[in-house]
Order: sequence, then C-alpha cells, then structure tokens
Amino acid sequence: MSRKYPPPSLSPSKLAVAWQSASLLLGYPDETLLPRLDTIRAASLALPDGVGGPLRACAASLRETSLTELQQEYVETFDNRRRCNLFLTYFAHGDTRKRGVALLRFKQTYLRSGFVLADSELPDHLCVVLEYAATIDQELGRRLVLDHRAGLELLRLSLRDLGSRWAAVVEAVTATLPPLRGDERDAVRRLAAEGPPEEEVGLDPYTGPAFDAALEPHSGSTQDLPMPSFPGAR
Repeated sequence: MSRKYPPPSLSPSKLAVAWQSASLLLGYPDETLLPRLDTIRAASLALPDGVGGPLRACAASLRETSLTELQQEYVETFDNRRRCNLFLTYFAHGDTRKRGVALLRFKQTYLRSGFVLADSELPDHLCVVLEYAATIDQELGRRLVLDHRAGLELLRLSLRDLGSRWAAVVEAVTATLPPLRGDERDAVRRLAAEGPPEEEVGLDPYTGPAFDAALEPHSGSTQDLPMPSFPGAR
C-alpha cells in the first residue's frame, strides 16, 4: 500500500516557482548563473517568507562570490562529502545493488510522464527531481521527494552544520513539505548516526533489467525534460 501524505500547503504555481528556483540554485554554478539570480529573486517575492527568504539569501550569497570560488566550493561540498550528496537514493542505499533498484523507480516515474533523461544523468539527483516536479508532474515528483525525506533532511542538517551557502536552498525545499513524521525522524537519526551504506557493489540493476511496460509512455515516444517555465530562468 502506498503511503499517504498531506496535500501541499502552497498553490501549484507557487510550488513550481519554489522547486524550479531550488533546482537552479543547487545546480553546478557556471556562466549562466548570474542572469538566473535576478529572475529567481523576483519570482521568490511571491512566495511565503519561509520559502522565498532562504532562496533569496542563497541567491545573494552566490552573487557576491566569484564563479571560480563557487565552483571549487560546490565540488568540495557536494562531490567530496558523503552526507552532502545530492542523489536522494544514496542516503538509504549508498553505492549498492539496492540503490540500483531504487533508481529504477525514478526512471519509471519519468517514463510514466513520457520523459527521459540523458544517459549521463542519474534520475535521483535532487535538481532533476525538483525540475521534474516543477515542470512535469507535481504530484509524482513530490512523492519521490517525500519518499526520500530522511535523506533530504540529513542533507539539510549536514549543509547547515557545514555552514554552506546552499543550506538555505534545501531549507526552502523542506519548507514546502509536510512536517517530519515520527518514523521519518527515526530514519534521520539512524542516518545521522550511521551514514549511507559504504558497500560498493555497483548499480547493475539500474542498467540491466527492462522497465515495467505498464509505466512506459503510451505514445511510444519520449521527450526531454523542458526548461523551467518562468521567464529567463535558463
């Protein structure tokens, strides 16, 4: 039986702005970053302070820092720290075969909507999931995030403890979600104590078996994820 979650507290349009903004701010900083920051700041003014405020804080911090410094800090933060990983299934499964099975669900969810990712992208990357939720299917995308809430919360806490400028973005994302439940708090405590599994046995189940045919697009064709819809975002 699938888990039931409370409905969103924000309107669909505000959720789209919040999740698109977070996706862009959490992406690898490059030369396209500065134009996005003005758009994100303007769009976030329509959001509640608990969501829009952290987004604006991160945007201001990014604007004040050189691109080279941001890139170095981004790699150090997200690529070199296990507890600051942007891949949602990593927190529960590490680099194990169980993670490969979990990745299948993400890809099947996207296929259900008729969209595919480039082979170079894993479908559980937080930026990808947020963009999908904002631009394709809010209900399915939100469920993917909520079903990995413990990992997202550990990411938030880890970034906060690190004093990372990107902690505010994850704070904004969690502000769009229901409060943590008791079992989710327990899962966060276990993750904080033990960390993600360390056994590295590959992701073969992700690339090997065929996907569930019932979840494949009925049209027989797929499309790339669209760019965020609010003007000038990318």
